[in-house]
Amino acid sequence: MIEKLRTRAWDPGRRFDTASVPSAWITERYGADWFDRPNPDLRSTGSDGTVQLRSSTEEVASYYADAPRELLFPPVAMAEVEAVERKIGRRLPDVLRRIYTEVADGGFGPDGGLVSLREENRALGHLSNWPSALSVHERHRAAGVPASWLFLTGGGCTMSWHVSLLAVDNPVLLYDCTGWVPEWGETPHDGLSYATSSLRKWLWTWAEGGDIWREVLDQ
Repeated sequence: MIEKLRTRAWDPGRRFDTASVPSAWITERYGADWFDRPNPDLRSTGSDGTVQLRSSTEEVASYYADAPRELLFPPVAMAEVEAVERKIGRRLPDVLRRIYTEVADGGFGPDGGLVSLREENRALGHLSNWPSALSVHERHRAAGVPASWLFLTGGGCTMSWHVSLLAVDNPVLLYDCTGWVPEWGETPHDGLSYATSSLRKWLWTWAEGGDIWREVLDQ
């Protein structure tokens, strides 16, 4: 699995669930009528003259075929992982430790991509820093989220993916921050929408090109 994750992390067309492709290139390569045809892989059309497509599409593979293979953020040393663990007060799952030390310091993966362990990482062309695991963890703790939930990546709108650092096999939790009301005596657990059986399963699904949302939507 680590090798599959590494391959996707280095590929600018496949490092996320979607990839940006210039509309002009689409028109030149596939014809103007491409935009008139129904396309379930088209996620959005940007004001910057690009379209967002599922990263598994032939269009994305063709456009990024000759693009340089490089990481957004290089891996960190194990000492940096351990420093984050001391601040969080929990050991990270072994597979997550390997990802951060052998694959990359976030910047790839499901949905918006895994958070970084380092602070102030900024991808080329981005106007803001990449989310930091520690910063997000501290912000969520202040909002009442259990300290044993580690933020992995955003899930869109008010949803986010976390991994449990205490439960057996480290299930991944889909959490809606608006899904619970403290005044009603509810806790963040009432905002849980879905949980995988393990972090490894969640990562395997994505590494092999699967859709981590499929089980959620099939519930």
